[in-house]
Amino acid sequence: MHKDEVKGAAKEARGHVKDAIGKVTGDDKLRVDGAADKVEGNVQKNVGKLKDDAADALKK
Repeated sequence: MHKDEVKGAAKEARGHVKDAIGKVTGDDKLRVDGAADKVEGNVQKNVGKLKDDAADALKK
Protein backbone atom coordinates (compact mmCIF):
# COMPACT_ATOMS: atom_id res chain seq x y z
CA MET A 1 0.00 0.00 0.00
CA HIS A 2 1.39 3.35 -1.03
CA LYS A 3 1.57 6.21 1.48
CA ASP A 4 -0.68 8.33 -0.74
CA GLU A 5 -3.44 5.74 -0.35
CA VAL A 6 -3.28 6.07 3.43
CA LYS A 7 -3.10 9.87 3.39
CA GLY A 8 -5.93 10.04 0.87
CA ALA A 9 -8.15 7.74 2.89
CA ALA A 10 -7.52 9.85 6.00
CA LYS A 11 -8.36 13.07 4.16
CA GLU A 12 -11.49 11.49 2.72
CA ALA A 13 -12.61 10.36 6.20
CA ARG A 14 -11.93 13.84 7.58
CA GLY A 15 -14.13 15.21 4.79
CA HIS A 16 -16.98 12.91 5.76
CA VAL A 17 -16.73 14.12 9.35
CA LYS A 18 -16.68 17.80 8.33
CA ASP A 19 -19.65 17.25 6.05
CA ALA A 20 -21.64 15.52 8.79
CA ILE A 21 -20.86 18.21 11.35
CA GLY A 22 -21.75 20.88 8.80
CA LYS A 23 -25.13 19.23 8.16
CA VAL A 24 -25.92 19.00 11.87
CA THR A 25 -24.89 22.57 12.65
CA GLY A 26 -26.20 24.10 9.42
CA ASP A 27 -22.70 25.39 8.56
CA ASP A 28 -22.59 25.47 4.75
CA LYS A 29 -18.91 26.45 4.65
CA LEU A 30 -17.98 23.38 6.71
CA ARG A 31 -20.06 21.19 4.39
CA VAL A 32 -18.28 22.62 1.33
CA ASP A 33 -14.88 22.13 2.99
CA GLY A 34 -15.87 18.56 3.81
CA ALA A 35 -16.96 17.86 0.27
CA ALA A 36 -13.68 19.26 -1.06
CA ASP A 37 -11.69 17.11 1.38
CA LYS A 38 -13.63 14.03 0.28
CA VAL A 39 -12.83 14.69 -3.38
CA GLU A 40 -9.16 15.50 -2.70
CA GLY A 41 -8.80 12.42 -0.53
CA ASN A 42 -10.39 10.18 -3.12
CA VAL A 43 -8.09 11.50 -5.84
CA GLN A 44 -5.00 11.14 -3.65
CA LYS A 45 -6.03 7.60 -2.69
CA ASN A 46 -6.47 6.63 -6.35
CA VAL A 47 -3.12 8.18 -7.30
CA GLY A 48 -1.53 6.08 -4.58
CA LYS A 49 -3.17 2.96 -5.98
CA LEU A 50 -1.86 3.80 -9.45
CA LYS A 51 1.65 4.33 -8.10
CA ASP A 52 1.48 1.03 -6.23
CA ASP A 53 0.20 -0.80 -9.31
CA ALA A 54 2.92 0.76 -11.46
CA ALA A 55 5.61 -0.27 -9.00
CA ASP A 56 4.24 -3.82 -8.96
CA ALA A 57 4.18 -3.93 -12.75
CA LEU A 58 7.79 -2.80 -12.97
CA LYS A 59 8.89 -5.51 -10.54
CA LYS A 60 7.52 -8.26 -12.83
